[in-house]
Amino acid sequence: MSTTPSTTSTDRRRAARHAAAAALAIAAAWSRPGAAAVGGSEPAALSDAQVARISSLLIQDCGSCHGLRMTGGLGPALTPDTLRDKPRESLITTILQGRPGTPMPPWNPFLSPAEAGWIIDHLIEGQLP
Repeated sequence: MSTTPSTTSTDRRRAARHAAAAALAIAAAWSRPGAAAVGGSEPAALSDAQVARISSLLIQDCGSCHGLRMTGGLGPALTPDTLRDKPRESLITTILQGRPGTPMPPWNPFLSPAEAGWIIDHLIEGQLP
């Protein structure tokens, strides 16, 4: 007699659905413009339309909590001095996933990882649109 419980066909179907959903999520993330370039050292090239949209989002949406000059408000300051020592990937994750338990929402429905990286790179350099 085996000590491992047998896998039912329902369990196998459930596992197959979870695997398919994970594969679709990964494929969707990689299909967004510039998504593959995030882990690399070279920032992804963004189109003029993407830069215009992200610049507006940075000032209007980020600025509504972090201040129009990113010096703080409801959210913390996003100045070069406050961001410089933080890992780039961690900052990108914060933009994309938000901060649970805080007003910081996840922006991954609206931004690709490359677009979040563009925001971080410009904030660290102090280059506001």
